[in-house]
Formats: sequence, C-alpha cells, structure tokens
Amino acid sequence: MGCCGSAERPKREWKPLEDRNCTDLPWFLLFTLFLVGMCGICGFTIVTGGAARLVFGYDSYGNTCGQRNEPIEGVRLSGLDHTDRKFVFFLDPCNIDIIQRKIKSMALCVSQCPTEELATYYDLKKFAMINGSELCSYELPGHKYPSLPERFEKCPKLPVPQSKALPVFNRCTPVDISCYAKFAEAVVTFVSDNSMLNRLIAGVAASKEIIVGLCLLALVLSMILMVIIRYISAVLVWILTGLVVLGSLGGTSALWWLYIDYRMTMNETMTKDLRKTEEPNGGIKTTKDHSQGLLIYAVSATVFTGILLLLMLFMRKRVALTIALFHVAGKVFIHLPLLALQPFCTFLALSLFWVYWIMVLLFLGTSGNPEKSEETGLVEFRLRGGLQYMTWYHAVGLIWISEFILACQQMTVAGAVVTYYFTRDKNKLPVTPILSSVLRLVRYHLGTVAKGSFIITLVKIPRLILMYIHNQLKGKENACARCMLKACICCLWCLEKCLNYLNQNAYAATAINSTSFCTSARDAFMILVENALRVATINTVGDFVLFLGKILIVACTAITGVLALNYQRDYTEWVLPLIIVCLFAFLVAHCFLSIFEIVVDVLFLCFAIDTKYNNGTHGREFYMDKALMEFVENSRRSMAVEEQGRSKRSRPKEEVELTEVKAMAPGTSSA
Repeated sequence: MGCCGSAERPKREWKPLEDRNCTDLPWFLLFTLFLVGMCGICGFTIVTGGAARLVFGYDSYGNTCGQRNEPIEGVRLSGLDHTDRKFVFFLDPCNIDIIQRKIKSMALCVSQCPTEELATYYDLKKFAMINGSELCSYELPGHKYPSLPERFEKCPKLPVPQSKALPVFNRCTPVDISCYAKFAEAVVTFVSDNSMLNRLIAGVAASKEIIVGLCLLALVLSMILMVIIRYISAVLVWILTGLVVLGSLGGTSALWWLYIDYRMTMNETMTKDLRKTEEPNGGIKTTKDHSQGLLIYAVSATVFTGILLLLMLFMRKRVALTIALFHVAGKVFIHLPLLALQPFCTFLALSLFWVYWIMVLLFLGTSGNPEKSEETGLVEFRLRGGLQYMTWYHAVGLIWISEFILACQQMTVAGAVVTYYFTRDKNKLPVTPILSSVLRLVRYHLGTVAKGSFIITLVKIPRLILMYIHNQLKGKENACARCMLKACICCLWCLEKCLNYLNQNAYAATAINSTSFCTSARDAFMILVENALRVATINTVGDFVLFLGKILIVACTAITGVLALNYQRDYTEWVLPLIIVCLFAFLVAHCFLSIFEIVVDVLFLCFAIDTKYNNGTHGREFYMDKALMEFVENSRRSMAVEEQGRSKRSRPKEEVELTEVKAMAPGTSSA
C-alpha cells in the first residue's frame, strides 16, 4: 500500500457532488503544525526583543532606544536608561556597505535628530546645550566636545547633515540624499547627467492620472475579454492555424530556394575555383560544406512541415473541441461573475502574507545573542546553534504557504466550475457557487491542498538552490559544470510545470468525487492519458489563443496610452509611463486569463469524465452544455459516416451487386 494505493485498484465510480468527506486529514494536521512553527518564530522574535530592536532601533552597545536596558556582560556602556532617547543617530550615515547592505557606522540613541547642518564641534556643543541631545559617544560630556582628543573617533563626521526621523522606525536619516553617492553613481553613469533622469521622473509625475486611468482600462479590458473570448476564439484559432501552416511552408520554400540558388552560384564559379584546388586553401571544401548545411536545413524543414501538416489534418476535429470549451468557459463567467474577483483575492492574500514574512525576517535579523565584533568593536545580534535554522524554516514557509494560497485558488475555481458543469438545470445553481466552493474547501479539502502544495515545494526548493549556486559560481565554474547546472535547473522547472498541471486536475477530481490527493491525481492522470491528443491540442492551441489575448490587451492599452500622452510633445517623457502601463496591463491580463485557463482545463476534465461514463441514453444522460453536445453529435455523425464507408469497402463485390439487383427487383415487377 503506497501513496497512490495498491496494485489492484477497484474501478473508479465517478459520482459528482454526491458524497463529501474530509480528505488528507494527516496533511492538514501537519500543515497546521507547520503554521504553529511559523507563528512560534514570530513569537520568539518578539519575546527576545528582536521586534523591539527593529522598530525602536538600538545603539552600538546593544541598548534599545526608548526604553530601560539590561547590562550585557563584557560590553561597556550597555544597560543604559534610554527612555528619553528615542531616535537612532549614525555618526557617519553616508558610509554605506553596498555588499552587506548596512551602514558601517557607530550608532547612538539620541533625544533629537539634528534639525540643521552642524559644521564644527562648537555647533555640536551648542546643539547639545540647547536641545539636550548629545551626538557624541555617551562618555563624552557635551560641553567639552571642542577640546576632547577623542572627538575625532567618537563624534560624528563633520559636517553633520540635517536629518529627519523616519515615521515608524525612528532612524535619523539625512534630508539631502546626495550623500549616498555610491548608490547614485550607477544612475549618474547610466544617464550621463541628472537631466534625463529628472525628465523621466517628471514625466511619470505629470502623467500619474493617465497612468492610473490606463491601468483601470487594462483591468476592464481583461474582464471583458474573458466574457467575449468565446465569440472570437474560433477566429483566433483558425488564424493561428493558418499562420502556422503558412509560416512553415514559407520557411521551407525559402530554404529550398536558398539551396538551389547557392548550388547554381557554386556551379557558375566552379571553373574559376577549379584552378585553386591545386592550392591547399580548402576553398571548394568550405563551399561544399555550406551547400550541405543548407541541404540539411531544407530537408529538416520539409520533414517538420510534413509532420506538422499531418498533425493539423489529424487534429483538426480536436481543435473544434478547444473552441467549444472556450465558448462554455465564457458562459461560466456569465453565470459565476465572482470568478473575476479571484485574482484580487489571491493577490491580497499573497500580499498580506509576504508583508508578514518580510516583517518576521527583519525581526530575525535583530534577534539572537549580542556579540561584540572584533573588527569594529560594535555589538551585533546573531542567531547561534540550532536557532540559526529558524531562518531556513522561515524560508521554506515562504514557498510552501505561497504555493498553498495559489492551490486554494485553483481548488476554489475547480469546485465552482464542477458545480456549474454537473448541475443539469442551471437555474438551480447555488446563489453563490464561489462561496460554496470556498466553504467546501475549508471544511473538507485543506489537507489535499496542503499536500499538493508541499509536493510543488519539494521540487521548487532544489531548483532555487541550484539557481543560487549557479549565480554564486558565475564566471568561476567550467563549461561542463555550468551546462550540468543549467540542465538540472531546466529539468526541475519542467517537472514543476508538469506537477502543477497534474495538481490542478487532481484538485478538480477531488472537487468532483471528494477523494484524497493521490487517488484524485491517479484518476485524473488516467483520464488525461486516455485523451492525450485532446490534451495536447487544448494546451497548445488554447495557450496560444490566451497569449494572443494578453498581447491584445497590452496593445490596446499602449495605443490608448500613446493617444492620451500625445499632448506631451517631448517623446522622452513617454517612455517610463508607457513601460509602467504595459507591464501592469500584461500582469493583469496574465492573472485574469490564468483563471480562464484553469476554467478551460477543469471543463475539459469534466467533459472527458462525462463522455466516458455517460452516453446520452435514459439514466445515463450527459451533463454537458449545448455547445459541447453539438461537438459530440458532430463527432458521432462523422464516425458513423466513416464506419459506413469502411464497412461498404470491406464487403465483397459480388455481394454488393446482388444487393443492388434485389433492390431493383420490386421496381421491375411493378413495371
């Protein structure tokens, strides 16, 4: 007995929407324990002070600003009362380590950030006397700043720039960001001068209303396209088919023309080159190599075109199924309009989780035990021992929970589409099939979603590790190692895509039969294998049609953007707003049409199950829509004609003639 059952399996009886029971309960408990661990990490950072140190800030001696501190063993000036010192001040805020992404400067807790530039140590003394905010190290008295010999090491670098505290994190940040010269160098080098950058930014600022309007236009176009694509899918499919056939024929013809032209040119120059064959320059050999290369390309293109034409001829009827599925998918969005809100809900859930994840990650960066750095002498907080594995646990949580949220979207959509398909009378659909699907998911199938998302996580983590190794070894590894790494990354990527597709169909099977993940995946896989050619047609033709839909939305948004920005005669100011709008339009179109793609895939699985276990007779009526019913009837009619012709060709000639004579006999006698 394994994950997917024993070798002897009973035949699956598909009973749509009849029985409901909890699936993969152990995986639900495992995922719940994992979530408890994620919350435990957050609680650990709060209890150990990591969250407080991140929000309120801490100085170079381990003291948290704005509160009373406990002394740290072996660290002088620790354990101070900083109740009145609520802001973090860096002695050299412009000394930034770009590689480590941190400020390499001593930090102090001060009661007020410098509100103006301080050019001399007398200005530091005056600021300390008037505002009570000492900007040098704690052991130095403010009234002696100008005369102390330690002022060059333990006082801020002059001139001290005017600073302003960040709204939440209480760090004194220079108002003039020009001090971050290292960050600005790349930008300045790229644009040569600040004028180009300023003009681009000014173009975005001046066009912000237009950008928002165009983004809303892309959103509306995506929603409209999901409804009307059923009317234009047939045109798009046949245009695609015609372009592929014409492109293949044109490419093959061009290669043969190049080969023939090259051969004729070579024959004309053969006499001249014949004299040179006595010399070891290899000119004729090189010419023959070029000719043979063109011949190989032309023959390969011819074989490819022939196979493609045969596939088109053989699969032309299955293209009609793709068109019918697109037509029904458009009806699904009319009956289930809340499907259009799924991208928003998923994006909101992912955004909230990612914000939480980043916040806890930052908390982890300031948690742990205080350690004094031997290089700088400053106190840093680091996780040691088993605690450092919390970061890895947190990273796995990012992948698993993100995949879990995406899987919940797939299960929700699949449940709603299954309810629509297997409800014969569409007037008896639930009031809110989407909410009903969500409730079924939460009540019965969270374990199945957790298991499916964990399988994707197991494949994604090695791929990300290999990608990290490849980036770290870039320029250091040999060609063989680089090729092997890329091959492994590519194979894992392909495996992840295949598992994603299988998981999506497994969720649909779970929504139909309420079976566990492995059982549903096995049943869905068997259905897909039995309809392999149909699956290939839908995934190729259908995906390309949806890609054309994305391009259509981006093109319409871009054209509208050009017309809206036409009043700005400086065309350089168009660049950044148009790029922003086009990227947003493609992202929105991808999100919405991905939902449409899920609907089409679920409809196909339902259709395949329907046609396998029902035949339209009494007691075994079809569930399918009228458009799919027409496709089935046309297929049956064409198969009947083919069978009749095949049987007629297989009958002996004498029997056919005798049948014809008998058919004519009544007419003769009556005459």
